[in-house]
Amino acid sequence: MDQYNELPKTYAPSEFEDRIYQNWCDKGYFTPDVKNDAEHFSVVIPPPNVTGQLHMGHALDETLQDILVRYKRMQGFNTLWIPGTDHAGIATQIKVEERLRVEEGLSRYDLGREKFLERVWAWKDKYEARITGQLKKLGASCDWTRQRFTFDEGCSRAVRDVFVNLYEKGLIYRGYRIINWCPRCLTALSDAEVEYKDQPGHFWHIKYPIKGEDGYVEVATTRPETMFGDTAVAVNPEDEDMKHLIGKTLILPVVGREIPVIADDYVEIGFGTGCVKITPAHDPNDFLVGQRHNLEQIKVMNDDATMNAGAGKYEGMDRYECRKALVAQLEEEGYLVKTVPHDHNVGVCYRCGTTVEPMTSDQWFVKMKPLAKPAIEAVEQGDIRFVPERFSKNYFNWMNNILDWCISRQLWWGHRIPAFYCDDCGEMTVSREDITTCPKCGAAVHQDEDVLDTWFSSALWPFSTMGWPEMTEDLKKYYPTSVLVTGYDIITFWVSRMIFSGLEHMGEKPFDTVFIHGLVRDAQGRKMSKSLGNGIDPLEIIDKYGADALRFALSTGNSPGNDMRFSDEKMEAARNFANKLWNASRFVRMNLTIDKVELPDVSLLTAEDKWILTEYNKTVATVTGALDHYEIGVALSAIYDFIWDIFCDWYIELTKSRLAEKDTEGNRVAQNVLCYVLTGTLKLLHPFMPFITEEIYGALPHQGDAESIMISAYPKANDALNFPAESLQLSRVIAAIKAIRNRRNEMNVVPSRKAKVYIATAYPESFGEGTYPFFARLASAADVAVAASFGDDTVSADNAVQIITDSATIYLPLADLVDTEKERARLEGEAKKLEGEIARLVGKLSNEGFVAKAPAAVVDAERAKLAKYQENLEGVKNALEKLK
Repeated sequence: MDQYNELPKTYAPSEFEDRIYQNWCDKGYFTPDVKNDAEHFSVVIPPPNVTGQLHMGHALDETLQDILVRYKRMQGFNTLWIPGTDHAGIATQIKVEERLRVEEGLSRYDLGREKFLERVWAWKDKYEARITGQLKKLGASCDWTRQRFTFDEGCSRAVRDVFVNLYEKGLIYRGYRIINWCPRCLTALSDAEVEYKDQPGHFWHIKYPIKGEDGYVEVATTRPETMFGDTAVAVNPEDEDMKHLIGKTLILPVVGREIPVIADDYVEIGFGTGCVKITPAHDPNDFLVGQRHNLEQIKVMNDDATMNAGAGKYEGMDRYECRKALVAQLEEEGYLVKTVPHDHNVGVCYRCGTTVEPMTSDQWFVKMKPLAKPAIEAVEQGDIRFVPERFSKNYFNWMNNILDWCISRQLWWGHRIPAFYCDDCGEMTVSREDITTCPKCGAAVHQDEDVLDTWFSSALWPFSTMGWPEMTEDLKKYYPTSVLVTGYDIITFWVSRMIFSGLEHMGEKPFDTVFIHGLVRDAQGRKMSKSLGNGIDPLEIIDKYGADALRFALSTGNSPGNDMRFSDEKMEAARNFANKLWNASRFVRMNLTIDKVELPDVSLLTAEDKWILTEYNKTVATVTGALDHYEIGVALSAIYDFIWDIFCDWYIELTKSRLAEKDTEGNRVAQNVLCYVLTGTLKLLHPFMPFITEEIYGALPHQGDAESIMISAYPKANDALNFPAESLQLSRVIAAIKAIRNRRNEMNVVPSRKAKVYIATAYPESFGEGTYPFFARLASAADVAVAASFGDDTVSADNAVQIITDSATIYLPLADLVDTEKERARLEGEAKKLEGEIARLVGKLSNEGFVAKAPAAVVDAERAKLAKYQENLEGVKNALEKLK
């Protein structure tokens, strides 16, 4: 045993976690050989944004991935986990602009594009390094030799190739269409980047006079400031009450412009006033109506959501200031019929929270219907599956109703759109390479100023990270990837786009399975956020408890697709478990003299050995089955229960007598079984808690096994280790000992007070003489008697405590357990004291003045005390009854 490490007395993860991780990296354990013929298991990390550092949601995501990756690597798969980060266009640019404004009082325009981008690259380098460091502290077994960035040279080439390919196929086009515009970020947003929130608002009912008549039509709007851009009012042609208006001309209030009444079945009969104002430049539905009727598009707002010249005297006003002033004018001039409060869903920018303004703009789009069709079929036909399956509904809902994707952004940080415009003839050229002259006339050209939506590059991640558009060895071996682990909140943003991108550009799905996890919430179930101040830095948790404890807490109770709560109590429980494992392993290590672990011949195994091997085998089957079905929480729970309840609390205790022997066969058998089961259990646990398992593994004899636990073979269920009959017999003994200990605890009998144990059972073979030492040491038995039954003259319910298990009725003579007279006196004194307290509290709570004036919390506390005292008194009375 001298060649193996000793385990220090105290579990101190900070003493070994960094050392172990560096050793893994130095040995190249994370880097697979692409030429290895073994079946592949590959994962690409959902790239964290370089906007800052990782939060607890990232810690959950990376922990779940690492569990699966380590599990598959130990199973012998050629395992690749590609790490990387995302340039996160709009989010990162906002961060850097804010830093510039606060620290230097500058805007990006003060620096200019080139100098500003230098600042963003410096930001990226800083936070990419921080994120990488956090991932390593967490224990992520990524292949750092293949680390990627969505804006690195290779990924940028892939982005450009995809853009040109889609453009040449007619699937990317430039058009003047309605888009979502963020007035704060000053950029277009895709539909997936708009979040909807309930906000209080109003319906303003406004009169639109009919030209040449005394009458008017009444329209209702939540955005009266857009009326400057109205170019029609629509009614449903089937609406009997309204169709007489079709073809008439209205006078737009305040503006005085004439607009037609048109017929369109977009208008819902019976909803609202029956008349809908049509503003093609500022509403997506109105835009479609305008296209059907060839209506003029009149933009009335600037990019910052101030009103433009189209708003007349309100030009330059903020949209909400304009709304207030315009409503006042409408009321003053008699056009306002009424104002009705109305709560409605309002779109806001997913990054800054500003209310989005729909407006027409010249942007770049991806034609989505042709791309969506095969992506929908891939999930419908089971080529790609969601775990849990219910999240496929989110996917189908998005993809079946998908609109063309606006991919251009009015930013500086991101992939420049590879379109070039001739300064002379205006010719537009889309090119894989930068050009300087117009291919048509030879004049100078300039590149499109806009950049691509950050999700455009993220959509290519499963194959761009492996070297596409080159058909690299990595692509041949590891694509498609095996599983994507991600949260349900980005199914529309990212998952859907990776699926159609993989199918379109690789001709094959990007992954087999989408494993969806929930969000990490605080102990009260609230989403973690800066505004609530409940965010938790994973590094702080690691510094305090260790990475293994954090990973344990994040995995405990984890169920696919469901949110989880994170709390200090979870971390304490995780650390307690680590301590329990450490102390048990240290005890085993201190009792080992063997240099190699070999399971003894079955004939040498005791009942407890066969029981632990059977329980271990069951645990292996449960854990591997759960991991194969992504039931991470179920797998960890099985390991936890085995280590804590079965191995530590029972098997170690059952072997202590043999371990105390010196140089005996029984001692060697106990050592080998102990070490075999502990080593196998460490391997089961390794994907969840890699550091502590590696450190303990290094202290145990593992001659003939791998030098590191992370490259050892994951345990497999083995029928040869099933001993159902012997296991059942020992389970009956353990159940009996547990029941005896519980009853003695209830009666406050100290362990040093011995009592004879009478066991009446139909299974005498389960309670043979070989089990008597267990009862003596673990149940304070003075002696053990086993029979089918006992006569009243020996022991009965009248003179003994009776305990019933599923296989026996156990009797403990009262005289052995307690001094009856002393115990009766003690219990009577306790009863008197409790009765006094109960009387005092009943009187206090019967006092109406106290109940009325005291704080509710104080009254509730007194009531809780009363209930507790009454419960205790009932227990004392029951105990007295048993002494009669």
